[in-house]
Amino acid sequence: MKKVRLYNRKDRPGWYISWREHGRVKRRALPTKALAQHFQAIVYHELNSGIFRSQIDLPWPDLVARYMRTYDVRRLTGNSKYEGNLTLRHFERLVGQFSSKNINQDMIDEYIIMRAGDVSEWTLNKEISNLRAFIRWGQKNCYLSKSLEIHKVKATPRKPVSLTSTQVHNLLASAKKRSDCWYIRVLLAVTTGLRSGDIDSLTIRDLDFETSSVHTRSRKTRKSMSARPLHTHTVPILIRYISELPEGQERLLAGDTNTFKKWKVIRERAGLKDLRFHDLRSVFSSALQSRDVPLSVVQSLLEHSSPALTSRSYTNTDSMLSPAVERLPVKDWL
Repeated sequence: MKKVRLYNRKDRPGWYISWREHGRVKRRALPTKALAQHFQAIVYHELNSGIFRSQIDLPWPDLVARYMRTYDVRRLTGNSKYEGNLTLRHFERLVGQFSSKNINQDMIDEYIIMRAGDVSEWTLNKEISNLRAFIRWGQKNCYLSKSLEIHKVKATPRKPVSLTSTQVHNLLASAKKRSDCWYIRVLLAVTTGLRSGDIDSLTIRDLDFETSSVHTRSRKTRKSMSARPLHTHTVPILIRYISELPEGQERLLAGDTNTFKKWKVIRERAGLKDLRFHDLRSVFSSALQSRDVPLSVVQSLLEHSSPALTSRSYTNTDSMLSPAVERLPVKDWL
């Protein structure tokens, strides 16, 4: 877009506009600011009249197909593509199929209101993020109206989970009753902070008992850690577990699949009926920070992009409050 500059000069009266045309700078003086602004608009329109600025009308299936192709171009993970496509399917189910020119603000607002009754605030905000990315892509490529806006809803902060040593022991004992495979799965979750999917994708070759480490690859962030440390007490347990696996098995946890139904039984048996498997990352983070491990180290282990995310969403400070108060020099004050 070519620009037209509006300005005035201290040494001369009046207002001026300037623009570049055919490689040369042109200027024009006008007696008043209003007249200069009017002429600025005329020149701007003439300079940019050949630039395409209208909205492209595209059928909904074609619009979705073109947008989903951008996930492949950006080489995003399969989970991200699935979640983005799922959000658009929900939008189509609740609002309907419309061409790009017919999508308006009322449809966006209706979708948010209807989805708010089906999912939690956190899930809704995740879908809003996916839909906002779709809208911005459509606006950038002239498929959707520039006036469309979408904002996240106000969600109640979710408090990070912290378990006592007894609760972790009971959880491991409950997993042990289910199977050795589930016992190892939970043990790795609370001692490495890995996500559920990353734990399930581990192979026996990823374990290096000489250095007490494991090679991990995050399916969500695509980050890898070639030597993620293992606790010394978990190494002999893993060695014994692997020695009992069937010959030729490559995946570490192929013996018992990870399903929500199995996890629900395990957590309820341990007296933790509301515990999510993902909460074990918060347990890992809180346990480390309560033992004065630096936040930057915990951030690195959790593979977070910022320490603020680790501190805000994955650290429970309840167990640190009393020890912190006890450090005050009250005895010297009295």
